[in-house]
Amino acid sequence: MPPHRLAGVLGRPVGHSRSPRLHRHWMARHGIAGDYVALEVAPEDLSEVVAALPKAGFVGVNVTVPHKEAALALADEATERAQAAGAANTLTFREGRVEADVTDGWGFLRALREGAPGWDAEGGGPAVVLGAGGAARAVAMALREAGAPEVQVLNRTRGRAEALAEGIGGVRVRDWVDAGNAVEEAHVLVNATSLGMAGQPPLRVPLDGLHGGQVVVDLVYAPLETRLLRAAREAGAVAVDGLGMLLHQAVPGFARWWGVTPVVDEELRRAVLA
Repeated sequence: MPPHRLAGVLGRPVGHSRSPRLHRHWMARHGIAGDYVALEVAPEDLSEVVAALPKAGFVGVNVTVPHKEAALALADEATERAQAAGAANTLTFREGRVEADVTDGWGFLRALREGAPGWDAEGGGPAVVLGAGGAARAVAMALREAGAPEVQVLNRTRGRAEALAEGIGGVRVRDWVDAGNAVEEAHVLVNATSLGMAGQPPLRVPLDGLHGGQVVVDLVYAPLETRLLRAAREAGAVAVDGLGMLLHQAVPGFARWWGVTPVVDEELRRAVLA
Protein backbone atom coordinates (compact mmCIF):
# COMPACT_ATOMS: atom_id res chain seq x y z
CA MET A 1 0.00 0.00 0.00
CA PRO A 2 1.38 3.46 -0.87
CA PRO A 3 2.43 5.52 2.17
CA HIS A 4 -0.50 7.92 1.97
CA ARG A 5 -3.91 7.17 0.48
CA LEU A 6 -7.30 8.81 0.64
CA ALA A 7 -10.92 7.84 1.15
CA GLY A 8 -13.98 9.99 1.70
CA VAL A 9 -17.71 10.58 1.55
CA LEU A 10 -19.66 12.22 -1.27
CA GLY A 11 -22.96 13.96 -0.62
CA ARG A 12 -24.93 17.18 -0.71
CA PRO A 13 -25.21 18.38 1.97
CA VAL A 14 -22.27 16.63 3.57
CA GLY A 15 -21.08 19.07 6.22
CA HIS A 16 -23.09 17.19 8.88
CA SER A 17 -21.36 13.88 8.15
CA ARG A 18 -19.59 12.15 11.01
CA SER A 19 -17.93 9.68 8.64
CA PRO A 20 -14.58 11.54 8.70
CA ARG A 21 -14.36 11.22 12.50
CA LEU A 22 -15.38 7.57 12.25
CA HIS A 23 -12.86 6.55 9.61
CA ARG A 24 -10.04 8.68 10.99
CA HIS A 25 -10.51 6.98 14.37
CA TRP A 26 -10.19 3.55 12.76
CA MET A 27 -7.25 4.64 10.61
CA ALA A 28 -5.39 5.91 13.67
CA ARG A 29 -6.22 2.74 15.61
CA HIS A 30 -4.81 0.54 12.83
CA GLY A 31 -1.83 2.72 11.93
CA ILE A 32 -3.02 3.53 8.42
CA ALA A 33 -1.29 6.52 6.83
CA GLY A 34 -3.90 8.50 4.97
CA ASP A 35 -6.98 10.63 5.40
CA TYR A 36 -10.74 10.52 5.00
CA VAL A 37 -12.45 13.68 3.75
CA ALA A 38 -15.98 14.95 3.13
CA LEU A 39 -16.65 16.21 -0.39
CA GLU A 40 -19.78 18.15 -1.26
CA VAL A 41 -20.71 17.23 -4.82
CA ALA A 42 -23.62 18.48 -6.92
CA PRO A 43 -25.63 15.75 -8.67
CA GLU A 44 -24.63 16.99 -12.12
CA ASP A 45 -20.93 16.70 -11.18
CA LEU A 46 -21.01 13.23 -9.62
CA SER A 47 -19.85 11.27 -12.66
CA GLU A 48 -16.90 13.56 -13.32
CA VAL A 49 -15.85 13.59 -9.67
CA VAL A 50 -16.00 9.80 -9.28
CA ALA A 51 -13.92 9.36 -12.43
CA ALA A 52 -11.25 11.74 -11.10
CA LEU A 53 -10.92 10.39 -7.56
CA PRO A 54 -8.72 7.33 -8.24
CA LYS A 55 -6.24 9.57 -10.05
CA ALA A 56 -6.11 11.76 -6.94
CA GLY A 57 -5.12 8.82 -4.72
CA PHE A 58 -8.53 7.68 -3.46
CA VAL A 59 -9.01 3.98 -2.71
CA GLY A 60 -12.77 4.40 -2.33
CA VAL A 61 -15.62 6.55 -1.08
CA ASN A 62 -18.85 6.31 0.82
CA VAL A 63 -21.88 7.84 -0.85
CA THR A 64 -24.74 9.56 0.93
CA VAL A 65 -27.85 11.53 -0.10
CA PRO A 66 -28.71 12.39 -2.80
CA HIS A 67 -26.24 10.24 -4.75
CA LYS A 68 -26.84 6.62 -3.71
CA GLU A 69 -28.90 5.58 -6.70
CA ALA A 70 -26.80 7.51 -9.21
CA ALA A 71 -23.60 6.03 -7.76
CA LEU A 72 -24.71 2.51 -8.65
CA ALA A 73 -25.03 3.49 -12.31
CA LEU A 74 -21.38 4.63 -12.33
CA ALA A 75 -20.03 1.25 -11.21
CA ASP A 76 -18.35 -1.28 -13.47
CA GLU A 77 -19.52 -4.06 -11.17
CA ALA A 78 -21.80 -4.29 -8.16
CA THR A 79 -22.64 -6.76 -5.42
CA GLU A 80 -25.93 -8.63 -5.59
CA ARG A 81 -27.31 -6.65 -2.67
CA ALA A 82 -26.45 -3.35 -4.37
CA GLN A 83 -28.15 -4.46 -7.56
CA ALA A 84 -31.20 -5.59 -5.62
CA ALA A 85 -31.34 -2.35 -3.64
CA GLY A 86 -30.86 -0.20 -6.73
CA ALA A 87 -28.36 1.91 -4.82
CA ALA A 88 -24.78 2.05 -3.60
CA ASN A 89 -23.28 3.63 -0.51
CA THR A 90 -19.75 2.29 -0.94
CA LEU A 91 -17.51 2.59 -4.00
CA THR A 92 -14.12 0.90 -4.23
CA PHE A 93 -11.55 1.88 -6.86
CA ARG A 94 -9.49 -1.10 -7.95
CA GLU A 95 -7.36 -1.64 -11.05
CA GLY A 96 -9.15 1.03 -13.03
CA ARG A 97 -12.61 -0.21 -12.17
CA VAL A 98 -15.35 1.03 -9.84
CA GLU A 99 -16.91 -1.59 -7.55
CA ALA A 100 -20.21 -0.79 -5.82
CA ASP A 101 -21.78 -2.19 -2.68
CA VAL A 102 -24.62 -1.18 -0.38
CA THR A 103 -24.14 -1.88 3.31
CA ASP A 104 -27.10 0.10 4.65
CA GLY A 105 -29.32 -2.94 5.26
CA TRP A 106 -26.47 -4.92 6.82
CA GLY A 107 -25.58 -2.03 9.13
CA PHE A 108 -29.23 -1.28 9.89
CA LEU A 109 -29.97 -4.77 11.21
CA ARG A 110 -26.86 -4.82 13.39
CA ALA A 111 -27.71 -1.42 14.84
CA LEU A 112 -31.34 -2.40 15.37
CA ARG A 113 -30.44 -5.57 17.25
CA GLU A 114 -27.85 -3.68 19.28
CA GLY A 115 -30.28 -0.89 20.20
CA ALA A 116 -33.31 -3.17 20.75
CA PRO A 117 -31.91 -6.55 21.85
CA GLY A 118 -35.35 -8.10 22.35
CA TRP A 119 -36.68 -7.13 18.93
CA ASP A 120 -38.45 -9.94 17.11
CA ALA A 121 -38.94 -9.29 13.41
CA GLU A 122 -41.78 -11.78 13.12
CA GLY A 123 -44.09 -10.61 15.87
CA GLY A 124 -46.28 -7.69 16.79
CA GLY A 125 -47.38 -6.18 13.51
CA PRO A 126 -45.99 -4.61 10.35
CA ALA A 127 -42.70 -2.88 9.86
CA VAL A 128 -43.27 0.67 8.58
CA VAL A 129 -40.65 2.51 6.55
CA LEU A 130 -40.95 6.23 5.81
CA GLY A 131 -39.14 7.14 2.60
CA ALA A 132 -38.41 5.55 -0.76
CA GLY A 133 -34.79 6.33 -1.54
CA GLY A 134 -31.83 3.97 -1.63
CA ALA A 135 -31.57 3.67 2.16
CA ALA A 136 -35.31 2.98 2.47
CA ARG A 137 -35.11 0.19 -0.09
CA ALA A 138 -32.12 -1.37 1.67
CA VAL A 139 -33.96 -1.20 5.02
CA ALA A 140 -37.14 -2.70 3.55
CA MET A 141 -35.17 -5.57 2.05
CA ALA A 142 -33.30 -6.16 5.32
CA LEU A 143 -36.53 -6.24 7.33
CA ARG A 144 -38.07 -8.78 4.96
CA GLU A 145 -34.93 -10.92 5.04
CA ALA A 146 -34.97 -10.74 8.85
CA GLY A 147 -38.48 -12.21 8.87
CA ALA A 148 -40.86 -9.24 9.05
CA PRO A 149 -44.17 -10.60 7.67
CA GLU A 150 -45.08 -7.29 6.05
CA VAL A 151 -43.23 -4.08 5.33
CA GLN A 152 -45.29 -0.97 4.65
CA VAL A 153 -43.65 1.87 2.74
CA LEU A 154 -44.88 5.46 2.73
CA ASN A 155 -43.41 8.29 0.70
CA ARG A 156 -44.58 11.78 -0.12
CA THR A 157 -44.43 10.76 -3.80
CA ARG A 158 -46.38 7.51 -4.02
CA GLY A 159 -44.83 6.57 -7.36
CA ARG A 160 -41.39 6.31 -5.78
CA ALA A 161 -42.76 4.03 -3.08
CA GLU A 162 -44.34 1.81 -5.72
CA ALA A 163 -41.05 1.65 -7.60
CA LEU A 164 -39.29 0.63 -4.38
CA ALA A 165 -41.80 -2.15 -3.73
CA GLU A 166 -41.28 -3.72 -7.15
CA GLY A 167 -39.33 -6.91 -6.82
CA ILE A 168 -39.55 -7.11 -3.02
CA GLY A 169 -42.18 -9.56 -1.84
CA GLY A 170 -44.25 -8.65 1.19
CA VAL A 171 -44.02 -4.88 0.70
CA ARG A 172 -47.21 -2.82 0.79
CA VAL A 173 -47.41 0.81 -0.31
CA ARG A 174 -49.54 3.23 1.72
CA ASP A 175 -50.37 6.86 1.04
CA TRP A 176 -48.37 9.49 2.92
CA VAL A 177 -51.60 10.98 4.26
CA ASP A 178 -52.14 7.70 6.12
CA ALA A 179 -48.88 8.07 8.04
CA GLY A 180 -50.62 8.67 11.38
CA ASN A 181 -52.40 5.30 11.23
CA ALA A 182 -49.26 3.55 9.98
CA VAL A 183 -47.25 4.96 12.89
CA GLU A 184 -49.78 3.65 15.39
CA GLU A 185 -49.96 0.17 13.82
CA ALA A 186 -46.21 -0.31 13.41
CA HIS A 187 -44.26 -2.96 15.28
CA VAL A 188 -41.08 -1.28 14.12
CA LEU A 189 -41.07 2.21 12.59
CA VAL A 190 -38.12 3.49 10.55
CA ASN A 191 -37.59 7.02 9.28
CA ALA A 192 -35.45 6.49 6.19
CA THR A 193 -35.96 10.02 4.86
CA SER A 194 -33.67 13.01 5.37
CA LEU A 195 -36.56 14.89 7.01
CA GLY A 196 -35.50 16.09 10.43
CA MET A 197 -31.83 16.25 9.49
CA ALA A 198 -29.96 19.45 10.22
CA GLY A 199 -30.60 21.83 7.33
CA GLN A 200 -33.57 19.83 6.04
CA PRO A 201 -37.33 20.29 6.58
CA PRO A 202 -38.81 18.61 9.68
CA LEU A 203 -40.55 15.24 9.60
CA ARG A 204 -44.20 16.26 9.67
CA VAL A 205 -46.24 13.15 10.42
CA PRO A 206 -48.62 12.56 13.35
CA LEU A 207 -46.74 10.94 16.23
CA ASP A 208 -49.49 10.76 18.84
CA GLY A 209 -50.06 7.09 17.95
CA LEU A 210 -46.64 6.01 19.21
CA HIS A 211 -46.83 3.63 22.18
CA GLY A 212 -44.94 1.18 24.34
CA GLY A 213 -43.96 -2.08 22.71
CA GLN A 214 -42.81 -0.40 19.51
CA VAL A 215 -39.26 0.00 18.24
CA VAL A 216 -38.64 3.33 16.52
CA VAL A 217 -35.52 3.95 14.43
CA ASP A 218 -34.49 7.26 12.90
CA LEU A 219 -31.68 6.96 10.36
CA VAL A 220 -30.97 10.67 10.82
CA TYR A 221 -28.01 11.11 13.17
CA ALA A 222 -27.51 14.87 12.96
CA PRO A 223 -29.10 15.76 15.30
CA LEU A 224 -28.77 12.53 17.24
CA GLU A 225 -31.96 13.22 19.22
CA THR A 226 -34.64 13.90 16.63
CA ARG A 227 -38.23 14.92 17.23
CA LEU A 228 -39.30 11.38 16.26
CA LEU A 229 -37.00 9.68 18.77
CA ARG A 230 -37.93 12.10 21.53
CA ALA A 231 -41.63 11.41 20.94
CA ALA A 232 -40.96 7.66 20.88
CA ARG A 233 -39.18 7.71 24.24
CA GLU A 234 -41.92 9.84 25.78
CA ALA A 235 -44.49 7.30 24.55
CA GLY A 236 -42.60 4.38 26.10
CA ALA A 237 -41.27 2.96 22.83
CA VAL A 238 -37.69 1.78 22.31
CA ALA A 239 -35.84 4.51 20.40
CA VAL A 240 -32.81 3.66 18.27
CA ASP A 241 -30.75 6.53 16.87
CA GLY A 242 -29.12 6.60 13.47
CA LEU A 243 -25.53 6.61 14.70
CA GLY A 244 -25.41 2.83 15.16
CA MET A 245 -26.30 2.21 11.53
CA LEU A 246 -23.65 4.71 10.43
CA LEU A 247 -21.00 2.90 12.46
CA HIS A 248 -21.92 -0.62 11.40
CA GLN A 249 -22.48 0.13 7.72
CA ALA A 250 -18.96 1.55 7.51
CA VAL A 251 -17.27 -1.73 8.46
CA PRO A 252 -17.35 -3.55 5.08
CA GLY A 253 -16.05 -0.57 3.11
CA PHE A 254 -13.18 0.10 5.51
CA ALA A 255 -12.23 -3.59 5.41
CA ARG A 256 -12.31 -3.60 1.61
CA TRP A 257 -10.21 -0.44 1.26
CA TRP A 258 -7.57 -1.09 3.89
CA GLY A 259 -7.52 -4.86 4.37
CA VAL A 260 -8.42 -4.85 8.08
CA THR A 261 -11.84 -5.34 9.69
CA PRO A 262 -12.53 -2.63 12.30
CA VAL A 263 -14.56 -3.00 15.49
CA VAL A 264 -17.65 -1.02 16.47
CA ASP A 265 -17.41 -0.28 20.19
CA GLU A 266 -18.17 2.40 22.76
CA GLU A 267 -14.79 4.07 22.21
CA LEU A 268 -15.69 4.56 18.55
CA ARG A 269 -19.11 5.97 19.42
CA ARG A 270 -17.53 8.47 21.82
CA ALA A 271 -14.97 9.49 19.20
CA VAL A 272 -17.63 10.07 16.56
CA LEU A 273 -19.78 12.12 18.94
CA ALA A 274 -16.87 14.21 20.27
